Amino acid sequence: MNIRSLTRGDGVVIGAAVLLFIASFLDLYSVDGAPDSLDLPSLWASGPVLLGVVLAGIIGAALVVVAHGLPQVPKVAGLDLGQFGVAFTVFAAWSALGNIFDPAGGADNFGGSGDGPDAGAGLILALVATLVMAAAAVATPLVPALKGALLPAARPAAPQPYGAQPPGGYGYPGAQQPASFGGQPQPGQPGQPFPGGQPQPGQPAQPPAGDFSPFWFAVPVPRPLFPEDGSPTPIAELAPGTWYLAVEQRGPSLVAQTQDGRRGVLQDTSGIQRG
Repeated sequence: MNIRSLTRGDGVVIGAAVLLFIASFLDLYSVDGAPDSLDLPSLWASGPVLLGVVLAGIIGAALVVVAHGLPQVPKVAGLDLGQFGVAFTVFAAWSALGNIFDPAGGADNFGGSGDGPDAGAGLILALVATLVMAAAAVATPLVPALKGALLPAARPAAPQPYGAQPPGGYGYPGAQQPASFGGQPQPGQPGQPFPGGQPQPGQPAQPPAGDFSPFWFAVPVPRPLFPEDGSPTPIAELAPGTWYLAVEQRGPSLVAQTQDGRRGVLQDTSGIQRG
């Protein structure tokens, strides 16, 4: 089970399940004017509440969380475990609401007082917990804020050149590079310059345009990226520590593409490092 695949909605479901478990040890009902010595039962003393609220809610929460943590969710009768879990949480909330109106199971005259008992702290807390649980289970696939990752992504074990690595694709650092550029990465030496990767004084930054192939590169210092139409106002700034894709050469300049898909002209290509 991969806990990094859990969402914020799953976190809410887990928290509500913990709250429900705590509520199960509190009073099922309360009686006005009852002496302090009266030992009131907990939710575990009522079969309908135990099965329909406590266990149904906890089982539903477990199914929802497990379904999101498994790489492939098993199905039963054409429905996956997550759908069964949502159904259990909704049923638990519905059962808790019904027991609020009749906490003692029809005992209208408790202890001869003439008044029926009221819902206790445990039953009220269980209703709150199951309502939150059911709402989170139903809303998680629909609300973007709840679909976010519960835990941050793990950082890479070893730093890459300039501290970053672009997504897999043609020309990214570590992949097979065109022979015309040289610059094969050296095993065990991340971040080292590649043979032929640094342009030398008096040499063009790239091969002739007819032999150009896209490649990844990083800049040594922040460099402005200008629009392709020649406007003098930069559209972005290339930062060290990030890999960018060179898609075209225009004389000594490069047409670069950022991670968000914007394209522009890098006029100063001195000192760039190719991946």
